[in-house]
Amino acid sequence: MIKGYCGKILRVNLTNKKTWDEPLPDEKVLKKYIGCFPLGLWYLDKMVKPGTHPLDPENPMIFLTGPLTGTAVPSATNTTLVTLHASTKRTAGRSHTHGYFGPYLKFAGYDGIIVEGAAKAKVYLYIDEKGAEIRSADKFWGMDTHETETAIKKEIGEDHTSVAAIGPAGENLCFGALIENDFHASFAHSGVGTIMGSKKLKAIAIKAKPRGKVAVTDADKLKNVAKEWRAALKTSEVTTFLSNAGIPNDEYVGVKEVLEVLTAKNLTTTILPEFGRGMASHDIKPVACWRCPTRCKYEVKITSGPHKGFVATLAGGGENTEGAASIMGITESGTIFYLTDLNDRLGFDTAASGCAMSVAFEAFEKGLITKEDTDGLELTWGNAEAAEALLRKMANREGFGNVVADGALRAGMRLGIPEAAIHIKGAAMNLHDWRAAWGVLVGQIVGAGSGWAGPGEDCWATEPDIGYPEFTNPVTAKGKPEEVFKSTVLKFGYGDALGCCWFGCWGVNGVTKLGADAMSAATGWKMTKKDLLLAGERALTLERIFNLRMGLTAEDDINVSPRIVSTPDGGKGKGKTIAPYVEGLVRDYYEQCGWDILEGKPYRKTLQRLGLSEYASELWGD
Repeated sequence: MIKGYCGKILRVNLTNKKTWDEPLPDEKVLKKYIGCFPLGLWYLDKMVKPGTHPLDPENPMIFLTGPLTGTAVPSATNTTLVTLHASTKRTAGRSHTHGYFGPYLKFAGYDGIIVEGAAKAKVYLYIDEKGAEIRSADKFWGMDTHETETAIKKEIGEDHTSVAAIGPAGENLCFGALIENDFHASFAHSGVGTIMGSKKLKAIAIKAKPRGKVAVTDADKLKNVAKEWRAALKTSEVTTFLSNAGIPNDEYVGVKEVLEVLTAKNLTTTILPEFGRGMASHDIKPVACWRCPTRCKYEVKITSGPHKGFVATLAGGGENTEGAASIMGITESGTIFYLTDLNDRLGFDTAASGCAMSVAFEAFEKGLITKEDTDGLELTWGNAEAAEALLRKMANREGFGNVVADGALRAGMRLGIPEAAIHIKGAAMNLHDWRAAWGVLVGQIVGAGSGWAGPGEDCWATEPDIGYPEFTNPVTAKGKPEEVFKSTVLKFGYGDALGCCWFGCWGVNGVTKLGADAMSAATGWKMTKKDLLLAGERALTLERIFNLRMGLTAEDDINVSPRIVSTPDGGKGKGKTIAPYVEGLVRDYYEQCGWDILEGKPYRKTLQRLGLSEYASELWGD
């Protein structure tokens, strides 16, 4: 067994109700793909054939930790779920969670779980240090995610337990359903909750005593690297901004007034001055994931307004609150927390639910639909009661809720305004208003529709390790393809591979050496910055190969949602649009990646350099 890894994967076939242990792939594969997303992608590439639908039983759900998950390094909590994307239906889906799920999975003795097939009856998966068992979930079906977690913990015991569950949105196969765990964390993006619902898998529960460490080769060296890493976190703008529930305590000033990327009224405006005001007046308690010093998550007791007394348990970051509220013009601070929490409980990624609902709000404003069409709901900007009612209808596919339950693009088509849909290849876009940060926007455009891709270098954090000690101009096309390529490689090779939360890697000065040193101390391998960046680039290229095989084309990258490239009415992007540059930026990005500029196919030379030569005949023929 290689240290840092447990050495085995739990395999689950729901169709025949079987579970078994399987060894990890050999050392050669692990050195190439490390863990989490890159290694999950390696499995996905071998398991999914063209013509597979995301909700087919044959589409696997591949949950993988990394070699640093559960170790002493900071924010070592990552688990990545890799699958065929439920929303695009032709790209690799990538979804990360934190909390306790990943460390507890490793404490139970597993590096990951691969779930195949579909159950005939409603089930949940129970895992402990003795193995796994498929159990009936009849009594949990219909519960929201929090109710499910509480009920399962009551059944199996609360101590040393992590539960990841779907809510009604996943059960009813709604667009953009997520999997919630540990009350504050989730596998969002890629419609993973929708896929889990199609398998009639209500939850995965892990019970394992936290031994406090994963077996590593050189514990003292790893401890010293971890100490350096914690100190280096202070150099990251991301950590500084998000730590100790920074988003609500900042009252959204950083996002709204400094970065100027607040999503407002379905991107029909940038002006929503009341949003964020009063957030810090509520009782906010920072919450940490397993051994994480950042504590970006939080519990908030609402102290005023219509939801006074309600306690919300929210994740860090701000995208969730924008999808739950600002995208529909909702600004009352307590209501923002309440609606964000409600999305979590119902099992929705707010980027998916919010973008779909905001299309309906816009259609109502334009007179394309009336109360007769919306079951009596007054879908005017800022109407929180109507938003809540519509959200509940969506989760249960009731009445007008069923019209918007299949996502923003389908809602736009059904309501006559497809141009109003905010989406990436039909999937939910990571929500901020990236029209004021073109690097991030290009990363979204060329991405697979799985949330954060390469973030560019013009918003949130600088990356000295890859040559960007300062922010670049956020509203120019110059240099963006190179920024996105380099930042994607860094993200895939570090935050998406090692097993550490991206917030513990992003913008951290020296992270490339720290990550390599930590990997070396854990595994005993002599890993370098070059090795990990090469793993990131390899994952980026293998993802492209998989996506091309599943039917993705260059036109999917170029023909973007009109709304996300429209001209903002305020902020840094006021009066400017990236639209005329999109095709050139996409083709320049392909060139940066070593892909041909017409179709985005990786060249033979690129494949050879990355150790992917076996794909040359598939892409180019013999």
